[in-house]
Amino acid sequence: MSDNLDTNPSQPARPAASNWEREVLEKLVFATLKEQKASRRWSIFFKTMTLLVIVFALSAYFDISWTGSDSEALGRHTALIEVEGAIEAEGSGSAGVVIPALNKAFSDAGSVAVVLHINSPGGSPVQAGMIVDEMVRLRKGYPGKPLYVVVDEICASGCYYIAAGADRIYVNKASIIGSIGVLMDGFGFTGAMEKLGVERRLLTAGENKGFMDPFSPVTEKHKQHAQHMLDEIHQQFIDVVRAGRGKRLKETPDMFSGLFWTGARSIELGLADAYGSVDSVARDVIKAEDIVDYTTHEGLQERVLKKFGAAMGAGAMKSAVDAVRPSLH
Repeated sequence: MSDNLDTNPSQPARPAASNWEREVLEKLVFATLKEQKASRRWSIFFKTMTLLVIVFALSAYFDISWTGSDSEALGRHTALIEVEGAIEAEGSGSAGVVIPALNKAFSDAGSVAVVLHINSPGGSPVQAGMIVDEMVRLRKGYPGKPLYVVVDEICASGCYYIAAGADRIYVNKASIIGSIGVLMDGFGFTGAMEKLGVERRLLTAGENKGFMDPFSPVTEKHKQHAQHMLDEIHQQFIDVVRAGRGKRLKETPDMFSGLFWTGARSIELGLADAYGSVDSVARDVIKAEDIVDYTTHEGLQERVLKKFGAAMGAGAMKSAVDAVRPSLH
């Protein structure tokens, strides 16, 4: 009897095992497809973002406008130019940055007046002089378009050199105004070198070639020559202030001594005209509340170079001549 009952208990389980394997394979296939689909989506996303970054980088580098061409009418507005920081050969206070912005602001048919919004302790008399010369030229070329200066925190020395070339100067009562003077500073190490036993070996072709060398004693001849240069530049500064301010200027013995005053006192002295901000001048004086910024900003290339320290070497290798260059601070 037992010979006829030859059964195998494992045989009925085969279909179940086969179904289980099929389900696992289906899940794996669907999971793989889902992962591939998500991967494609992320790939498309990153490629799109990369393309957008490249497009915006190129537009910033080549100064491409997305809001229309320069000839597109902006309507009646106040033209604004920002000058922040030292008046130097590089930066927002350089002639190479300010002058193109001034030309663009004056030449725009929609601008009814130009406002130079400045906040600076001063700087290079050369840069300041070039900016003032261009301001005078543009004011003559566009007699119906006034040029105003609005001072923020400080307008001293080289900054005031520029401000004096405007039609009117507006300040805050606590602004710092003035410092009409010139300086040339540096360091001398001769005493320290003697104590350390260090000998300075300077060879020159030309008896004055080592003029203002910080490692050599200052001779009386060199001191007088430097003072003559400072006096000459100082007189140029005074002439610009007198020409710009005219009869409004109430000269005092200290006015051109290098002292500075509050905005309130500067109005009394005729160094400034009235209180005002950019908004109040645009609204109440110019009668054009819409303000368009013509400031020339740094391009992508300059920002990248500065970020990665491309100019560090140049800054570290400045010569002694740069240290004693005349400065309006």
